[in-house]
Amino acid sequence: MMKMKTPGKSISHRAYARIGFLGNPSDAYYGNTLAVAIGNFGASVTLEPSDTLVFRPHPVHDPAHFTSLQHLVARVEGEGYYGGVRLLMAICKVFHAYCEVRGIILHDRNFTLSYDTNVPRQAGLSGSSAIVCAALSCLLEFFNVGDRMKVEDRPKVILSAEEELGITAGLQDRVAQVYGGLVYMDFDKATLERTGNGIYTPMDPKLLPQLYLIYTKNPSDSGA
Repeated sequence: MMKMKTPGKSISHRAYARIGFLGNPSDAYYGNTLAVAIGNFGASVTLEPSDTLVFRPHPVHDPAHFTSLQHLVARVEGEGYYGGVRLLMAICKVFHAYCEVRGIILHDRNFTLSYDTNVPRQAGLSGSSAIVCAALSCLLEFFNVGDRMKVEDRPKVILSAEEELGITAGLQDRVAQVYGGLVYMDFDKATLERTGNGIYTPMDPKLLPQLYLIYTKNPSDSGA
């Protein structure tokens, strides 16, 4: 007998690379920052209903097959050890915990998560958080709970998923990716301690001068 495909529509979301324009890293020191998400580079995540919970490795960024030992070494030296599957798993865990603590009931249907990205790896453009941000949007839509997680809370949920993996970072990048465009952020200490969030003000990107992005293929783990 042919097995019926799990019903439901495929969901896709995209989040973009970000540039810390001014103030970085004062988001970690109760300061002020100005950051912008850029459309040149981004990460997309697709959620498809399925019978079991599956995380689909990316053929390039999560390789498990190599032509030789030399190929493996070249890949690790150029791209590092880690791909995006661990990020998808972490945001699922954190999302579930967020909902459980707040009494948000989730249906029990399963799904498959996959991702793609063209953000230059380990170039300081927040490629990891772009994957997490896009995945969170997929989860919120699939479980139909977008109205139960405030927009201003989403950056800290994304950050907590990365902290699960030992990635050290601040809220700034995730705020820019959740809100999109140009965002002014005031990480006022009293507000941050009371709410866990800064004060976020979207601004018109046309206020910026023409920008040139320069990066080099010199990978390093900024999260370390």
